[in-house]
Amino acid sequence: MRAALRGARRVLPGGLVRETVRERLDRLVAAAPAAYDLDKAVDIYGDEDSVIGELERRTAAALGTEAAAFFPTGTMAQQVALRCWAGRTGNATVAGHPLSHLEVHERDAYAVVSGLRMVHPTRAPRPATAAEIHALREPFGTLALELPLRDAGFVLPSWDGLTAAVEAARDRDAVVHFDGARLWECGPHFGRTLPEIADLADSVYVSYYKSLDGISGAALAGTEDFVDEARAWRHRYGGQLAQQWPAALAALAGLDRELPRLPAYVAHAKVVARALREGLAGAGVPWFRVDPETPHTHEFRLWLPYPPGLLNEAVVRQAEETGTALFRSWYEPDQAGPTGVTLTEMTVASSALAWTEGDIRAEVGKFVDFVEAVRAGRMR
Repeated sequence: MRAALRGARRVLPGGLVRETVRERLDRLVAAAPAAYDLDKAVDIYGDEDSVIGELERRTAAALGTEAAAFFPTGTMAQQVALRCWAGRTGNATVAGHPLSHLEVHERDAYAVVSGLRMVHPTRAPRPATAAEIHALREPFGTLALELPLRDAGFVLPSWDGLTAAVEAARDRDAVVHFDGARLWECGPHFGRTLPEIADLADSVYVSYYKSLDGISGAALAGTEDFVDEARAWRHRYGGQLAQQWPAALAALAGLDRELPRLPAYVAHAKVVARALREGLAGAGVPWFRVDPETPHTHEFRLWLPYPPGLLNEAVVRQAEETGTALFRSWYEPDQAGPTGVTLTEMTVASSALAWTEGDIRAEVGKFVDFVEAVRAGRMR
């Protein structure tokens, strides 16, 4: 599949792409001079006078926080944030969602590494409401909110719902941490700036590669004293690497190039989602779901009633025979759900902006034809 997608002339979904080392280096070399003075010295253990310090300052400015600290991974940043708050509040209990990244994708690190425990205000596939946070039957020290909640469909609450949830946590004498790996693209949904959103929380984690086309890395942002403490724990967790300048350079380039484009991606995601619905309905697919029907960010999910192997084979055939890739990989979700359906995640980025609704509807029809041909055994 990777070879077929790399060979396609037109690709609808964005997201991580398997590149050669040379290709990624070439892109970094092309973008880096505009992002940072390359005649300055490389970073040594994240010193403030290096590209790491510049990235931390730029990130804090973008979020409107007093400070930010660079981390090699988001998982480490999350664990450090929760551990700091557990020490400061004296409560090792975190209120979070069972579909959150903390629960689904970090191998129980909050419990195994940091000795914390989690309670769930709700198990519904949506963000918790203020009433549900108020109704938790035991004290908790930190409310962790993932914005957007990826494994529920990249969904967000309303602005009023978010502010009410934060106020509910304050009423319970808890602090608020935003798992904002994808916070960068949330502004259009809320109708607020990034500083206005980040100001609601006591700490915010953001990723550099999920939406900003970075290589790797994350940041933990908040007050000066909190970030100073986070830096100490970063060292203890093994996150103070000798040099990280390639990741930092790519992140700075992403802040310059991708961050201003995200509102356009979010707007076009609504166009793409509508065209997919219309194309699938027009092709006579017996059941499908675009989730959410109107995307909250530039990412959403699509469900179809076919096995993943069949759909992935159709993706390959369409890419090889027509030069068009409408989807990336399809897979069965890890969470409990209906049997016989398969999921793909759609990311609308620069590659999608040239696609019209008519383009998408036409290619959906062709994709369904490939699906039926593979299912009938006419293609091997």
